[in-house]
Amino acid sequence: MSEMNAAAAAETAAAHRYTAAMAADIEARWQDFWDQEGTYEAPNPGDGDLSGDAELAAKPKKFIMDMFPYPSGAGLHVGHPLGYIATDVHARHLRMTGHNVLHTLGFDAFGLPAEQYAVQTGTHPRTSTEANMANMKDQLRRLGLGHDKRRSFATIDPEYYKWTQWIFVQIFNSWYDADAKKARPIAELVAQFESGERAVPGGRTWAGMNAAERADLLSEYRLAYASDAPVNWAPGLGTVLANEEVTADGRSERGNFPVFKAKLRQWNMRITAYSDRLIDDLDGLDWPEAIKLQQRNWIGRSEGARVDFAVDGNADKKVTVFTTRQDTLFGATYMVLAPEHDLVAGIVPDAWPEGTHDVWTGGHATPDEAVAAYRKQAAAKSDVERQTDAKEKTGVFTGAYATNPVSGGKVPVFIADYVLMGYGTGAIMAVPAHDTRDFAFARAFELPMRCVVEPTDGRGEDPAEWDDAFASYDGKIVNSAAADTVSLDGLGVVDAKIRMTEWLADNGFGEGTINYRLRDWLFSRQRYWGEPFPIVYDEDGIAHSLPESMLPLELPEVEDYSPRTFDPEDADAQPETPLSRNQDWVNVTLDLGDGPKKYRRETNTMPNWAGSCWYELRYLDPHNSDKLVDPAVEQYWMGPREGMPHGGVDLYVGGQEHAVLHLLYARFWSKVLFDLGHVSSSEPFHKLYNQGMIQAFVYRDARGIAVPAVEVEERDGGFYYQGEKVSRVLGKMGKSLKNAVTPDEISAEYGADTLRLYEMAMGPLDVSRPWDTRAVVGQYRLLQRLWRNVVDETTGEATVTDTEPDEDTLRALHKAIDGVGQDMSGMRFNTAIAKVTELNNHLTKSGGPVSRSVAERLVLLVAPLAPHIAEELWRKLGHSESVVHQDFPVADPAYVVDETVTCVVQIKGKVKARLEISPSIGDDELEKLALADPAVVAALGGAGIRKVIVRAPKLVNIVPA
Repeated sequence: MSEMNAAAAAETAAAHRYTAAMAADIEARWQDFWDQEGTYEAPNPGDGDLSGDAELAAKPKKFIMDMFPYPSGAGLHVGHPLGYIATDVHARHLRMTGHNVLHTLGFDAFGLPAEQYAVQTGTHPRTSTEANMANMKDQLRRLGLGHDKRRSFATIDPEYYKWTQWIFVQIFNSWYDADAKKARPIAELVAQFESGERAVPGGRTWAGMNAAERADLLSEYRLAYASDAPVNWAPGLGTVLANEEVTADGRSERGNFPVFKAKLRQWNMRITAYSDRLIDDLDGLDWPEAIKLQQRNWIGRSEGARVDFAVDGNADKKVTVFTTRQDTLFGATYMVLAPEHDLVAGIVPDAWPEGTHDVWTGGHATPDEAVAAYRKQAAAKSDVERQTDAKEKTGVFTGAYATNPVSGGKVPVFIADYVLMGYGTGAIMAVPAHDTRDFAFARAFELPMRCVVEPTDGRGEDPAEWDDAFASYDGKIVNSAAADTVSLDGLGVVDAKIRMTEWLADNGFGEGTINYRLRDWLFSRQRYWGEPFPIVYDEDGIAHSLPESMLPLELPEVEDYSPRTFDPEDADAQPETPLSRNQDWVNVTLDLGDGPKKYRRETNTMPNWAGSCWYELRYLDPHNSDKLVDPAVEQYWMGPREGMPHGGVDLYVGGQEHAVLHLLYARFWSKVLFDLGHVSSSEPFHKLYNQGMIQAFVYRDARGIAVPAVEVEERDGGFYYQGEKVSRVLGKMGKSLKNAVTPDEISAEYGADTLRLYEMAMGPLDVSRPWDTRAVVGQYRLLQRLWRNVVDETTGEATVTDTEPDEDTLRALHKAIDGVGQDMSGMRFNTAIAKVTELNNHLTKSGGPVSRSVAERLVLLVAPLAPHIAEELWRKLGHSESVVHQDFPVADPAYVVDETVTCVVQIKGKVKARLEISPSIGDDELEKLALADPAVVAALGGAGIRKVIVRAPKLVNIVPA
């Protein structure tokens, strides 16, 4: 036979071999089928697509969610779908075990990237965003993800952000009742003020206040309010940022731009009102402990005392500090205010007091000059830079003195950048003998120190001889007594705190209190591509929320998408937002219930986190135009139940980088909606799972610049790009690092099922792992062997037989069923694949046709992992219904347990025999068998036996006399 004829014959013989081309055909056909049949559509109560709600109620439900993806213009690389594939596998297994599974995916589509692209190109953000979404949808569809597509949406859809705006209105029109420990409608607070049930501060009456005064008062209670406050300003982004959006090195979380302090009027969310509930309710959530700890630390609840220090003997002018070490109050020898503190301007005298140290003045002629210069210097630093323990401590004396309430001593008041407005009161009492930062500052500015906690390390009580502060919670209090105030001498720290707190309260100098690190959520952005605030201002500047009938308030068209920055040092300067340039939109005449009036719209937009604060609820009821969500639907999918005291999504999968951003914000919104009676779940996500990261090698040239990974050659133990040696490190995968591999590439070369298997087989889901394209072929070969075990590669027909499998095969099958089922439930997909591979290899090695009963169950085991090939094989096995809703196989316990196990017999710790015995053998019988074994008898050589230790069925240990 000629070579050409041989090749033709081989091609004919393998016409039905599983190849990348065949995989592409199979996958496209089944994806079309699933869409046409609505295979993954999850019914809601009352949908009418089941035989009644009784049938639905009898079926356990599971709501599975992935964290919202942002539609990037770069599309997906193979690291992005790791979590999506995992949740898909898990959801498929749940469907096969009888659950009604809700699994869908939308897009978090507002935000800076699209807007920055618009600034550069003039392309409307919606145009680029929708194109990016279309590309990502194609990529995700190719992976065979079983999403209910009826429920998908994007946050930029007006019918979606209508409800984002509606929720903002609910928050704006609510206040937190500390006594009831819940949010209540603001109308109930107004009623309390009107009736006199709640006193109006300042002794006034509600009736005696004008509209502006009432609005200002209510603003002090509202959960959404506008205020003038120091903010994080990112000139590179042209917008302010919440504290959570600023990285540890003082730069923007998005874009890595430097962040500075500025004072602007901005919208805030009073998330601090929920500090205790946000901490306490973590106990009822099934979250990783590391994430819970991050949230607890970010909220930062600490118990201490508020202490008032009168300034220059004026009781009406006082500095209030929060301290957790009120026991050291006698040791406070100076005070420090944050440079931005409101009190600073009011305490600075015209001239330096007599006896002012030169080192305190910063070389300035007057306190006013010194303070102004230092404030300018501090404003140029980020909070992180200010808190860094630099060797050189900076600050300046304000020229004012305060009175220590327990000692009566005069203490100078400084401003210094190591004190921030973002924690406590923005002021501290400095106890330099017992705080390292205060100690360094006191040394730099020649300030006195007083030891008030007895050192236990032998250093003595004179701080002048110390190299650093003595910080301890175990020492006794010393040098802390005054005849006309209080004595703490001899007390331990705990008792001293209690006594000092009581004295402060009894004498009107303070009280015990709890402080939080958490600040209110800065909610304004000076950008275009975000949700417009449903707020208008009347001619008196009073804010009014729009009624639901006027929602959604849609974004207007603008010609210029770029915000205009400003000089933070100019007190009158404000950033110009894109929306403010559309005056026809900004200035409107509306009838808000009291006749047509002129109003001015809010021209900031909401942050990109707004839409993701509640999106789990929209998945439940995505086309409801009358309500946020139908109560029965929300109760069914997310209501509290056994083991889920706060309700929420059954499983939420995503990266751990959102621990104190999205997750904290979403919890806050959920609690407000719960308090107001709109939902039954007080938490959005019951179980949280953080998947690891797919990493890739980054190759850099001598300049440190990344080079294309696909063009790097490995030879002689080194790596070379265009002939030049390059370095290699393991890092993130991404376009900027030139090491991205797209799922499209892998799917084209091997098929999407192979990609799915490889990503799940790489290692435990919660561990980061390196990508290796060369290793993908291993899972491709697994699918080829699976195909050959069921299908004739020449005819394309199933080759299975109706004969019963032998006992070895039955044992291999049921062990696989048992192991894979457990692994699937525990999301251990890598070990599940290993068990499937072991069974498939057993069938391959057995030779001959595979029993139909074995082949069918093998296909069902594979179905959650590689759904396309499973559907194809299921049809070839003669079934007319989709494999998606078939029952997952159940193992026969009789075949899971081994017929025999190996028992090791040891003498003096050394193995002398191995016995094949029944797994159910008892200790006594096993001991007799071991002692009767010829090898054991020979090893003992007639010696007596002192002790026999039996651990049936695996071990017998004999101790000779």
